[in-house]
Amino acid sequence: MEHKVLKLLIATTTQSAEYELLDSGEGEKFERFGSVILSRPDPQALWRKTMTEKEWAIADAYFSRDGKATSWTIRKPIPDRWKIAFAGLSFWIKPTAFKHTGLFPEQASNWDWMRAVIISTKNAEPSRELNVLNLFGYTGGASLACAQVGAKVCHVDGSKSAITWARENAEASGLTDAPIRWILDDAKVFVEKEIKRGKKYDAIIMDPPAFGHGPNKELWKIEDDFLELLDLCSKILSDNLIFFLVNGYASGYSAISYKNALAHTIEKYGGSTEVGELAIAESKSQRLLPCGIFARWKR
Repeated sequence: MEHKVLKLLIATTTQSAEYELLDSGEGEKFERFGSVILSRPDPQALWRKTMTEKEWAIADAYFSRDGKATSWTIRKPIPDRWKIAFAGLSFWIKPTAFKHTGLFPEQASNWDWMRAVIISTKNAEPSRELNVLNLFGYTGGASLACAQVGAKVCHVDGSKSAITWARENAEASGLTDAPIRWILDDAKVFVEKEIKRGKKYDAIIMDPPAFGHGPNKELWKIEDDFLELLDLCSKILSDNLIFFLVNGYASGYSAISYKNALAHTIEKYGGSTEVGELAIAESKSQRLLPCGIFARWKR
């Protein structure tokens, strides 16, 4: 019997001038954003730390949980927010109550992949207008990467504060006048509206959370709503679709699950699908911290 082998990619982010994963382990990660060093939880870090506790103690701030209570402890004065250059863009970094900073560095490889597909298409069809839909767009990294290389982008998120943050990142990246529509809406509700309007997109990006709410308290549960959203998206795909990317952080799911779900949506287009994990390499040991999964199709 012949067996097909599915290759899983490990798309890795490495140290750059203003971002560095210094160490990880024992449920935590130790990162540098610009000149500020932060320590925060990461459940994937099941191994022992490489650096000593004394070395970890230089963190400017660390995030901790006490039961349901969470907080940042500031050890040294840091700005409320600060700007860094990363992956060809600029981002405002701000420690949030949910331990996030507004930047997911592991996404750099996805941004590079999207840029490459758009540039290749533009080179082959210089006059073609490319319309990209970014659902669950958060602070805008994917939207900015696509707009940076000439695509028109519709950025959708259910959080007003996230959209404000994304627009500030666009300004910081010199993309204030880029063709990006900033839409505050629930992802499913918005796609349903686009179906009625007859709108078509040449590329779709989605980063669905495990659980969340839209701006009008619409409930999102990935196990209940993900397939419905894919089915809705199939109705707004252009005949000349160039890529479809699904990224995920939902615990317990595999990149293969996303590939299988996506296959039904894009089966008529041919093309090829890559699947794998996103990871960040520690700057000193090169040990990889797994950070998410993806399935990405291109024509």
